[in-house]
Amino acid sequence: MKRFVIGLLATLLLAAKSFAAFPEKPIRFVVAFAPGSSTDIVARLIAEQVSAALGQPVFVENKPGAGGNIATQGVMNGPADGYTLLFHSVAYAVNPTLFGNAGYDAVKDLQAVALAGFTPNLLYVHPDVKANNLPELLALARNGKLAYASSGNGTTTHLGAEWLFRGLAKVDVTHVPFQPAAATNAVVSGQVPIASTSMPPAVPFAKTGKVRPIAVMSLKRSPALPDVPTVAELGYKDFEANTWFAVFAPAKTPTAVLDLLNAEINKAQAVKSVLERFDNLSLEPGRMDRATLRRYVESEVLKWGRLVKDLNIKVE
Repeated sequence: MKRFVIGLLATLLLAAKSFAAFPEKPIRFVVAFAPGSSTDIVARLIAEQVSAALGQPVFVENKPGAGGNIATQGVMNGPADGYTLLFHSVAYAVNPTLFGNAGYDAVKDLQAVALAGFTPNLLYVHPDVKANNLPELLALARNGKLAYASSGNGTTTHLGAEWLFRGLAKVDVTHVPFQPAAATNAVVSGQVPIASTSMPPAVPFAKTGKVRPIAVMSLKRSPALPDVPTVAELGYKDFEANTWFAVFAPAKTPTAVLDLLNAEINKAQAVKSVLERFDNLSLEPGRMDRATLRRYVESEVLKWGRLVKDLNIKVE
């Protein structure tokens, strides 16, 4: 028994020493999308603050491809020591159902470290569209063939619009996928009458009258466009389609390391300069403890997975 107790104490002391030393070397954020994407922008903002707080460089490495699956698989199969982390978007929760083989289980293969911000998706139209609100837009869609632009196949801007149009309102609106900024430009130019995108590319045009906001897809109104009602307010209870950004780590990463990273990423989102930048980008902080975040990610996996199956949405 004495030897057992001594061995246990030695193990605990070694673990405490290991945690106390973290981080001893640079940390790497592997971003699932290309430089300049919203995920990349948020990752670089957070990396700067976490680096200053922990006293180690936090490098950002972009590893785009397969909707983020390449980066996810790379981190999942890497060392579980807290030094290599995945910086992903809501696509992390969507892809396991959307793709025939995403290569990972969103609940089992990685652990959610921290939510790093989010933005509601936004439904809006060209000013010439004769609809000032959601009921008028849906009536217009029932009486004639319309099309909407999204930020790409399989994104929540696409899935959220399909959920609203086909799933709830039972109207057929043709989907035209674009890159995020290109989707907004397509509406501004009159190429497509309707768009469903995240807020950052659309808000500047909404404020200058070049697009007309119809509805915000979060449960609460957005501070960026406080006069625009939510889809939930307009009769579709519990409707929520956000674009969020989060950090993930391999499943066996030590809990103490994950808790430290969660605390620092949450603190980073409270820094004045970060809040100002978020505000400029129409983003909102997403501070959550790890238990709350785990439940949230699990609920998002279930929600989007069910929707993809119900609407038979596929990505080639």
